[in-house]
Amino acid sequence: QVQVVESGGGSVQPGGSLRLSCAASTLSAYDVYWYRQVPGKERELVAGITSDGGSGNVEDSVKGRFTISRDNAKNTVYLQMNSLKYDDTAVYFCKARRYHIYYWGQGTQVTVSS
Repeated sequence: QVQVVESGGGSVQPGGSLRLSCAASTLSAYDVYWYRQVPGKERELVAGITSDGGSGNVEDSVKGRFTISRDNAKNTVYLQMNSLKYDDTAVYFCKARRYHIYYWGQGTQVTVSS
């Protein structure tokens, strides 16, 4: 079992920035994805990065504002979120995937509010 832990959420004004972190003891072996979810809606894929960091992508809804990266020496994946909008308010989840095995974190709340 791999324990995935997200951190870095909080409250920020529109236009502000946050950096989320996703950590696990063996995360360097996993492809990692960030999702977000608001009440009453399905979980939405935001970004993903391969285990070696060679390929990272963000969805069109956040392109140009969010960046995904990783530091395998620290077993950590980051989601840098800039120019935050009200619509970015959600619980952000990290998923670690290796072959057919998935582990989810507990989520971290991001609130964009003036």
